[in-house]
Amino acid sequence: MKNKGFWWVAQIGVLALASVGALAQTFHPEHFSGTINDYTPATGVSGPWEMNGTWSLDLSNDPSKATFSAALTMGRSDMGVMLNGAPGGGSLDVPAQRNAHTHHMVLVDGVVTLIPGGFEVTGPITITGNGKYPPPFGTPSTATIDVVGGNNVAFSNIKLTLAGAAVTHFGTQPINGVVRSAK
Repeated sequence: MKNKGFWWVAQIGVLALASVGALAQTFHPEHFSGTINDYTPATGVSGPWEMNGTWSLDLSNDPSKATFSAALTMGRSDMGVMLNGAPGGGSLDVPAQRNAHTHHMVLVDGVVTLIPGGFEVTGPITITGNGKYPPPFGTPSTATIDVVGGNNVAFSNIKLTLAGAAVTHFGTQPINGVVRSAK
């Protein structure tokens, strides 16, 4: 009798562990989104520039591929206006000296690689300037997108690093943002 009871409890235990293991293996976020709020360095082209916008990243059915998109507005920061807004110094009271403009960015079928604390997506990126392609700084450009977290929030931060022609406009430093949703 004791032997049957043991095996009955053991079988339930194995089923429970298998169920938990299956759930753990199948749950992983596939859609990420958030915001970007950052500045370019003052040493950049007529900078510093303030960058704000939204982004999204979708992992495909093939977990080694992802699609990224971002919609950003850029405008000169107060320092950028004072240094570059007009000959002889800018004026914070003249909105045109902010030189506000937009960029849309899309990376399709980026390569996904696991990195410490998260994952990285790399590949060629298409960028517009005020909705026009090619942008004023030219093409081609590539992107590296790092989505990482900390010890409390699994996916909390994004870093977008551009290379190629985009460097002349955005600089070489990562553009920082936050993950608002991981579903």
